[in-house]
Amino acid sequence: MLQTRVIPVLLIHKNALVKTIKFKTPKYIGDPLNAIKIFNEKEVDELVVLDIDASKNLNQPNFEMIKSFASECFMPVCYGGGITTIDQMKKIFAIGIEKISINTSAINNKEIIRKACKIFGSQSIVVTIDVKKNIFGNYKLYNHSKKKCQNIDPIIYMKEVIELGVGEILINSVDRDGTQNGYDIDLLRNFRSACTVPIIACGGAGCLNDLKRAKETANISAVAAGSLFVYHGKHNAVLINYPKYDLLEKLFE
Repeated sequence: MLQTRVIPVLLIHKNALVKTIKFKTPKYIGDPLNAIKIFNEKEVDELVVLDIDASKNLNQPNFEMIKSFASECFMPVCYGGGITTIDQMKKIFAIGIEKISINTSAINNKEIIRKACKIFGSQSIVVTIDVKKNIFGNYKLYNHSKKKCQNIDPIIYMKEVIELGVGEILINSVDRDGTQNGYDIDLLRNFRSACTVPIIACGGAGCLNDLKRAKETANISAVAAGSLFVYHGKHNAVLINYPKYDLLEKLFE
């Protein structure tokens, strides 16, 4: 496995694979199972799958869909979307998913993180923190379900969830999502300087050099991307892809 993990992120909308720009207008990409099969062939080390409908629509996780992903995947999977109870987590882990991402339910009830970490172990629980600049240019915690910024400092929020035992943080820049203009390095630096657990950077990667820059300038332990691994070329033709291992190894030398 690479010292700096490189993780494709698959977004699920109405059971289909989609890509968004700044969390808006999901664009149909194809069948998520087909993407997973290709990532298997590419020997991807890890995968994040996020159902972007579940929490927003107050739906519980689609367990049959998750089961189909787990049965097809040869790599560890982190699943997020619609998770609000410990019983749901137990069911997802029993299906064969290795990690769970908690987002909206953590904003509504942080105590669920403490319980989850105690029962399943910190290494199994990821908290995803969506961050967006407000009209004054200040970083704020973004609530995907409510489609608005909360008046919450995301750094303070991150420290609180780490205190509750979470083992990893996924930082997702709403403003950079799908833009392919590179990660928000200032955002990543701010989080890295205050964080005591591994961070996954997400939102904005458009080329391999963006991954390298996040590692070199913000000391990020894992980089995640959507567009980079589902599009190809300047016209964004749909092509599920992933760099060869030796290329990534050289990238992070």
